[in-house]
This record gives sequence, structure tokens and C-alpha cells, in this order.
Amino acid sequence: MSTISETVWARKLARAPFVLAAIAGVLLVGMLVLIFVAVLARYLWGNPLLGVNEIVQLTSVGVVMLGLPYCTSSGTHVSVDVLDKAIGPMGRLLGDIQTRLISGFVLAMIVNRAWYKSLDALEFGDATNMLGIPIWPFYAMIAAGMALCVIILAVELVLILTGKTRS
Repeated sequence: MSTISETVWARKLARAPFVLAAIAGVLLVGMLVLIFVAVLARYLWGNPLLGVNEIVQLTSVGVVMLGLPYCTSSGTHVSVDVLDKAIGPMGRLLGDIQTRLISGFVLAMIVNRAWYKSLDALEFGDATNMLGIPIWPFYAMIAAGMALCVIILAVELVLILTGKTRS
């Protein structure tokens, strides 16, 4: 399957996933440094850092949800092509269309719920128990990452239906 970046306007769209993936990479490096420091603090100095688990859990949300659009746009998700020869080119085309329709629908539902959860958490001041970190930005990360995935899937669907990409 060709990637989303085959047309000029699609190349411009491909920058957004890259930016989010770069942010996810920075979050991942920060999380690794925090874990390294926490392990040193606990085992070398006998002074564990308070709230490391909360920070790691919330940072993981950002890493996954902000990295997912890049993975979607570059076509690097795990895929199984066991039946490709058996279903032929038309079966693969229909499978690609069906996959994007179902994935787009499910992710759009996640975007909807994450957006409203973000607004609720902001309105009510929801925060983590130990450190009091506001949780609305993390729901917003979920909504932003999944919304971009939906857009990418829609663009890929249009490219498939117009014959501008091979399935």
C-alpha cells in the first residue's frame, strides 16, 4: 500500500503527524530520563521519587496517542497478508476500503468521547490523586491524535477510491 504522501496536498497533511510524532518522541525521552532518575534515587540514595508512576502513566498516553497518526500516515501498522493471494486484487481493494471505513468510524467515536471527557475534566478541575496533575490535556491528546488519524484514513480512502494509490 502506498503512503498518504503521494500528492502535493497530502504531503502538506503529512507534516502534522510528523510534528505530533516529534512531540511524542520528546515525551518518550523525558519519560526515560525520569525513570532513570527515579531508579537511581530509589536504589542508590534510598529516596524514591513521589508520583513517578502517575507521570509515567500520563506521559504514556501522550506518547501513544500523539505517535499514532504518524504510524497511520506512514503505513507502519502491523498488518497480516495471509489471504492476499486468495482474495486477489479486488478483495484487497474491498478490504482496504472496509478497513478505513470501520477504523475511521471507531476512531471518530473515540474522538467524540475524549473531547467531551476533556471538557468535563477541565470544567470540574479533575486531577490526579497524588500530584494533582490536571487530566484534561491528556484527554485532549487522545482527541487530537485520533482526530488526525480519522483525517488520514479519510484521505487514504479518497486516494484509494480515485485510483491515485494502489491497494
